[in-house]
Amino acid sequence: MKTPPVKGRLLLVPTPLDFACQAQAPIEHVLPEATLVAAAGLRHWVCENAKSTRAFLKRVGETHPLVAPLAEQEITELPRHVHKKGDHQSGFDGKSMLSAALQGHDIGLVSEAGMPAVADPGSSVVRAAHDLGMTVVPLVGPVSLLLALAASGLNGQNFAFVGYLPQDATERTARLKQLESLALKTGQTQLWIETPYRNAAMLAGLLQSLQANTRLAIASGLTLPSASIQSHTIAQWKKGLKGPDGHTPAVYAIGP
Repeated sequence: MKTPPVKGRLLLVPTPLDFACQAQAPIEHVLPEATLVAAAGLRHWVCENAKSTRAFLKRVGETHPLVAPLAEQEITELPRHVHKKGDHQSGFDGKSMLSAALQGHDIGLVSEAGMPAVADPGSSVVRAAHDLGMTVVPLVGPVSLLLALAASGLNGQNFAFVGYLPQDATERTARLKQLESLALKTGQTQLWIETPYRNAAMLAGLLQSLQANTRLAIASGLTLPSASIQSHTIAQWKKGLKGPDGHTPAVYAIGP
């Protein structure tokens, strides 16, 4: 009787936080050696975006030879509806992404920036790996939410990540007031992210909606020389402090 192959592992491979930024940090400055070696040794990938994954692998290959040329890398994108609705709300079964692992190959899960499956798609694939009896290995690398929280001066013992806020100004205002009420009542820091082109509207909405003594922290360009991390009360922000530009993703946090 033929023995089935030993199942491959699912490696959660973090990427630099400078995706879509005008400048990039040297990859060896933001990812440890062990993570770079592991990424260079993979040829099967599940990703958020194939183009950005190839760009990441090209950067890895500049410091660590890839086990297979870019043209021979097996890169599979998560379906678009997973991006729009989320891994679990979409009802997606990630087992279909893991066939190579059932043949004994390790697979890398990667997002455009930071840790996959955290504020990015991929958790359905991680869940599927557990259901299939695979070993899941999170590799070390930058996670923007935790870096921003640690540098915010807000409560790092009790916090919640709430994703993206509504784009509609009226709905956004209502959501901000709801989050502020929760933060002031419980002491729980509320974190969310925003795309660069909506940074100005987000800051304007915050200054208009929140109470003067509420603390607002904004972090952008993390791990880059141009990184900006500011934490002030709304009253202080209203004195003319500048927020993030329209080119860099940002993490926002509020609390007492």
